[in-house]
Amino acid sequence: MNIYYKKWFFPLIGLAFILFLTVILIPFVVGVFYSFTAWKGTFFFKNNALTYNPFSAIVGFDNYIAAINNEKFCNAFLYTIKFTVIAVIVINIVALVFALILTKINQGAGIFRTVFFMPNLLGGLALGFIWKFIFEIIFSKVFFGPDGLIAIDALTNMTQGNFKPLLALVILVVWQMAGYMMLIYITGLNNIPTDLYEAAKIDGASNFQQFKHITLPMLAPAFTIVFFLTLASCFKLLDQNIALTNGAFDTRLLALQILRTPSDTSPPNYGQAQAQAVIFFVLIAIVTLTQVILTKRKEVEM
Repeated sequence: MNIYYKKWFFPLIGLAFILFLTVILIPFVVGVFYSFTAWKGTFFFKNNALTYNPFSAIVGFDNYIAAINNEKFCNAFLYTIKFTVIAVIVINIVALVFALILTKINQGAGIFRTVFFMPNLLGGLALGFIWKFIFEIIFSKVFFGPDGLIAIDALTNMTQGNFKPLLALVILVVWQMAGYMMLIYITGLNNIPTDLYEAAKIDGASNFQQFKHITLPMLAPAFTIVFFLTLASCFKLLDQNIALTNGAFDTRLLALQILRTPSDTSPPNYGQAQAQAVIFFVLIAIVTLTQVILTKRKEVEM
């Protein structure tokens, strides 16, 4: 078996490396270079002169300065921060509650796990359009509208305005992601030795004390994974944002803002859009790495 692995290791790794190189690494490097140029999509335009040579269209940090001074980009950044903070907290709470409940169920737990996980299998656009129908028809007209079952104005027109779409997007991603994160928490809960709980009960510890001093510390590795996945996913959210509001009412997240930047400028400024994408990448890297370092350090302390 070792001879087989030694023989085929480099050919198999080589194919994966070539795929990674051509699909991810090279486009990323080219994109970073283009962020320093006056790139207009199919040509370069600098000093009122059209050129097809990217090296003669280098503008330095002009695109980055323009991106930072772009009001729409700044609004999208703040909107993304607000959405991510709320979504990550709610997803983790809901997923942990589901996990705690299902670990106590002896019959039918597998069915509930499957049902809770299934929304994660749906594509972002399909999921977004489904929930858009729910918010605009079911919520606004059937249940909570003026002629609905219960008149609750706060739950109508959830895709309009600035704050309501934020809550609508949080509801959507919680419904989509909580089941997946629940499975990670269930795995973590199942790995906690039952002897710890039995010893705590003998010492007279309440359920809350057991949860605080045993469950939470022992779930630290699961917290690290779930926080990383939810942070990265929420920061990069795009399809659901397009389906729900398409950025109307100043509800663009960063990914959608980058996508729409060429259409906001004339001629389309792909260089500035690429600069925003590089800033976006750096932000995600900083946030996720900081989170992993902090939670890993917390694991050691626990």
